[in-house]
Amino acid sequence: MRIVAGVEYNGQSYYGWQTQTKPPLDTLQDQCEKALSKVANHPVSVACAGRTDRGVHALGQVIHFDTLSDRALHAWIAGTNHYLPSDIRLLWAKFIPFEFHARYSALTRCYRYILYNHPIRPALLAGKVSWYPIRLDVEKMQIGAQFLLGENDFSAFRSANCQSKSPIRRVDWIQILQLNQNFIEVKIQANAFLHHMVRNIVGVLLEIGSEKHPPDWAQKVLISRQRNQGGVTALPHGLYLANVAYPTKWDIPSIDHRFSPILIDSYTHST
Repeated sequence: MRIVAGVEYNGQSYYGWQTQTKPPLDTLQDQCEKALSKVANHPVSVACAGRTDRGVHALGQVIHFDTLSDRALHAWIAGTNHYLPSDIRLLWAKFIPFEFHARYSALTRCYRYILYNHPIRPALLAGKVSWYPIRLDVEKMQIGAQFLLGENDFSAFRSANCQSKSPIRRVDWIQILQLNQNFIEVKIQANAFLHHMVRNIVGVLLEIGSEKHPPDWAQKVLISRQRNQGGVTALPHGLYLANVAYPTKWDIPSIDHRFSPILIDSYTHST
């Protein structure tokens, strides 16, 4: 049988999602496969909707795996969480036909990037948000973001190590939200993302927001198709794979709403 499941994790302690063997490093995929294998009582291989980088978190990662073991869904969830480290959790699980694939059946992915925009680096939220000390103009960032919408060649926003065969991606929307006086959120939805694409888009928007470049610079970077024409790659801290959308026939839960800005709302400093 095939099972699909939702996973939430804090990526600070791991070397990204994908298994790495040269040299062997602790990854999220390894931890999930080890825990699931113990419950299944046989080796389990996991496929995911999006391979996140080192230090990147997930609110709504989606995985699937095949098993010969007959277990109730609540047993898969409780048993797997028992063997997982405390910073990784299986949130839900359901049986799914074999034609479903966590990666190839997905329609869109949504990422959320949380910025702490304040002169002093945060301590309590270290690793959970990114930090930018220069005051940002959210309106100019939003104007610049509009130049990146639609289906385009995003070569200027992919890393040199990107293994994708095509640089063409479709960005559906980008929202820049002022959460409170010191926090800004960048939300991006696309059909799929290239390696470092979200972080490189944020890097360009940061330079626009800090007025190092005008908003239409984003279009110039896009048209150049050259990575060296863009800004720095934004840090992974504060980046969350928020949601993966699938055709309605699969009835995959959306858990992006579980994210609560309560801690962010209460985290303020006097200036």
